[in-house]
Amino acid sequence: MSGTNVNCRSSGAAVSSNPWNNRRPSSRPPRATPSPAVAGEQAPVARGDNELRLYGVNAVLGMFARRPQDLRKLYLLEAQIPRLQPLLKWCVANRVGYRVVGEGDLNKLAATTHHEGVVADVVRHEPAALATWLSAQSSGPALALWLDGVGNPHNLGAILRSAAHFGVSAILLPAHSKLALSGAAARVAEGGAEAVPLVRLPSTPQALAQLRDAGFHLAATLVSGGDDLFKAELPQRLVYVMGAEGAGMDRDLAAQCDSRVSIPGSGAVESLNVASATAVLLARWRARQG
Repeated sequence: MSGTNVNCRSSGAAVSSNPWNNRRPSSRPPRATPSPAVAGEQAPVARGDNELRLYGVNAVLGMFARRPQDLRKLYLLEAQIPRLQPLLKWCVANRVGYRVVGEGDLNKLAATTHHEGVVADVVRHEPAALATWLSAQSSGPALALWLDGVGNPHNLGAILRSAAHFGVSAILLPAHSKLALSGAAARVAEGGAEAVPLVRLPSTPQALAQLRDAGFHLAATLVSGGDDLFKAELPQRLVYVMGAEGAGMDRDLAAQCDSRVSIPGSGAVESLNVASATAVLLARWRARQG
């Protein structure tokens, strides 16, 4: 890669052959002509297994606002320098490498054109254990989402955005779920991925027991056949259990929940998308708390 670069973490020895070289920090980030190509960036193994590649302005700024110490590398278009000045100055002060590159470079780095002019490699945080998360919760009102079968990263991103907006305490992931935060999900979440933690559940019986012991009521969300959401009682400590995009709620799991709710509609379509349904469910709970 031949773009502008400054200040990468190092052990202290100068390595002149390293493209992320160790220049002395300056008071303002340099401006430069974007590089024409990204050498070798088609191989994602260049990142560590514990790193996640984020892209999108709000996704990157959301990460920077909450955990700047987890930033490892930054790539951006020259046009984004004014908007990202605080982030770039922090990189200079903390010897974190950033590089001004071209549009084509970012397309390759992000594997998409929807990067909004910035890409960042950051430390990936693994979901916390349910017991750990519960031990940190207060006894007041709290809402969590149990995602049973949701697999689409764009749906996860939209759910995270709504969850952040309505103050959801956590996204609960089943033990067997392969769902994880990705660059695509973080971009769609528009910063919401940093506001709502992911929590890994133990086995279903153990998860149900632990949540109930902590005072949570579990409500299965059904396309039809559940109590009318707008008439149902919604306890202050609630977990909505959301089904998969296509198959919907697992019936055995729904039967083990404390209640079942459905969103009434006109009948013109069979149901709402899981992300749209989530927003309605969250808004209803929030309104009940007022």
